[in-house]
Amino acid sequence: MSGGIQWLVDQADWQHGVVLARGIEPEELGVRMGGMPGSAMSPITEAEAWAMVLDLATDDDDVVRVGACCGWSFAVEYGMNAGGDRLARISRNGVEAIHLDPSPDHPPAMFSYARDGADICSFGIGEEVWRWGEQPDLLLPELIAAAVLHPDGEYARPESESYLDRDRRTLGLIETRFGLSLPRDEVVNQRLPAFLIG
Repeated sequence: MSGGIQWLVDQADWQHGVVLARGIEPEELGVRMGGMPGSAMSPITEAEAWAMVLDLATDDDDVVRVGACCGWSFAVEYGMNAGGDRLARISRNGVEAIHLDPSPDHPPAMFSYARDGADICSFGIGEEVWRWGEQPDLLLPELIAAAVLHPDGEYARPESESYLDRDRRTLGLIETRFGLSLPRDEVVNQRLPAFLIG
């Protein structure tokens, strides 16, 4: 793997949502998120993406930067993190799609999984006792095995566990279950193709 996804919680300012999709290429992911077909911009940095979002000229637009890693396409969101609202549509025609939303203004961070046009399983990271979707218990075996929940569905974590360790543990089981990786160096330091999302 190329870094997994647990590094997201180690950022002091995890502000961007991430959509991962298996079964489509990065450009198609950008289009399914709301970009215009054939409108991919020249690769830009993370700083340039934030500057575009904050620029008055693109006030009504968000930006996504796209790439691929370990069999999954990914889109890093800058702006409103609306990938979760579009996840079922992103996953149409046999695609799997995952949205990780840090929800900085309204914690907790959120996990959502959709497949073939249906919302399958979602929960708050740190609030795994409340799960919803067509198969809300899809990850229950992994949550129990990782000592996040007891078999009766109650919390198994020690009360003294830090929220960073808590979030890292849940992201770790999601990472393992789906074989996810998000290349940290590419996302943070390199240029990636981008789309304006209206």
